[in-house]
Parts: sequence; structure tokens; C-alpha cells
Amino acid sequence: MAARIIDGKTIAEQINAETRAESQRLKARGITPGLAVVLVGEDPASKVYVANKEKMAADLGFHSALKRLPADTGEGDLLALIDDLNFDRKIHGILVQSPLPKHLREDEIWDDIDPTKDVDGFHPLNLGRLAAGQRAPVACTPAGIIEMLVRSGAMPSGKHAVIVGRSIRVGRPLQLLLSQKGRAGDATVTVCHSRTPDIGAHTRQADILIAAIGQPRFIKADMVKPGAVVIDVGINAVPDATRKSGTRLVGDVDFDAVKEVASAISPVPGGVGPMTIAMLMHNTIAACRARESA
Repeated sequence: MAARIIDGKTIAEQINAETRAESQRLKARGITPGLAVVLVGEDPASKVYVANKEKMAADLGFHSALKRLPADTGEGDLLALIDDLNFDRKIHGILVQSPLPKHLREDEIWDDIDPTKDVDGFHPLNLGRLAAGQRAPVACTPAGIIEMLVRSGAMPSGKHAVIVGRSIRVGRPLQLLLSQKGRAGDATVTVCHSRTPDIGAHTRQADILIAAIGQPRFIKADMVKPGAVVIDVGINAVPDATRKSGTRLVGDVDFDAVKEVASAISPVPGGVGPMTIAMLMHNTIAACRARESA
């Protein structure tokens, strides 16, 4: 029997409805949540992501500020813009769209964002708070994965979760979330990466398998434990002559094969992607509430 599909779009709509209700409650008190998105350069994928974020922010009733900068913007100019946003009382959340042009150091940029406005959850202070089990903004994709698991009934507690990928954006925060005490955690967590010998030996032990390695269809059916829950974080463009664009999106999981082995699986597109945007909006509301003591 083919796996049950974990529909990230539907779950994201549930979260967005909750966020919209909270936004309306705040606006009734004269408080409008504000999100600033900074886009440096003309990366096509980034432009699409930013447009989707702007559209969602408007739909939820946020004040949305898009700051576009040319690709050759100097680090000093970008940091100056972030400093302005840090002191802008209409802005509760700041997101600098990745990837940045190569001459800009992402860690320096993240460090400069006010931690209370860090709705991406990448500031070292917030990552440290997460590691200590304290309240902090959580990176949107890992937070979205946790919501997907919980809201689809795939509770992590007592399960063996295997994460393929150790990036600061997904793997590391997700490891911390899954191992925390509580109904959304209490998992035993293994992290695999590019230097792990025989990754399949680990993934075949996973009750919950999260693929975030950035390689199209890397996870094959023989790497998955029968009945496992599989979450696919990957977004990879591969050639497809049948499409007008000449490409199509696939995940890090060989979906068609793995769905015959897993008990539940998230698709690409329509899985983790919508959840990431939903959690960005959720984080913005939380930042607004904290700053306005609402």
C-alpha cells in the first residue's frame, strides 16, 4: 500500500489561519505586525520566494517592507540597512533572503540582526537559546517540519529520527528540536552528512527520516525502513523536456519508489516549502507580540 501523503500545503493553511486570527486580534488593539525582507541581487529562485512571502504577509494583514539591493552592494551598506530596520518600530521581524552574493558573509549579516527581530532563527544568541532549551525564534524550516509531524499524527516521542544533512538552516536546529523534552520532541536523533560512511545503514533504522542533503533523489527505497515516516526537505531543479521551463522540481527523496515503502511521506513541491513560509509568519507574530507586550 502506498504511503499516506503529508500535505504541507494543507497544514500550512491551518497555521496561516491561526496567524491571521492573531494578526486581527493585534490590529484591533492598534498593533500591526511588521515584516521586512531584504533581497540582495537578482537570484531567480530568491525573487520567487520573496514574492511568495510578500503575498502571504499582505494576506495575513501584516505591514510588509521589501528592501531590494543590487548584487554589488557592499557589506557596510547592507549592515547599515539592517541597523535602520533594527530601530524601526514598525518592523517586528527582519529576514535577509539567502543565498547572498558570495562577497557578503552570511554569518556577519545574521549577527547584526536584532535577536528579537530574528524571525529566521539564525542569530547565534537564538541558536544558543534553542540549544539550552530556552524560548527563542526557531529556524522556519525545522519548525515547520516539527509542525508537519505533530499535526499529521507522526509524533516524534520515543522514535528514532535520522536527519540526513547538518546545515545550520535545517539539520542542526532540527536535531535540537527533536531531542528536546516534550510532546514535539523526545526522539532519539542520529545526524548523517557527507562524511558519514554508509548512510543507508543509518537511514534504514529510522522511524522518522528527514532528508535535507541537497541532492536530487538521494534517498532510495532500499535506504528506508518499511513503515517509516519520510520528510523531504530538498528542492532540486532537474531537466525535464516535457516542461515549458525545461526543468521540474524534485526532492532529496526518490518519491515514486519510497512511497511504496514508507507509511507517510511529504511531497516536493507541496510539502515542506509552504510550511517554511507559514512558520516565518508565525515567528513574525510572536516577535510582534513579545515586543508590544501583547
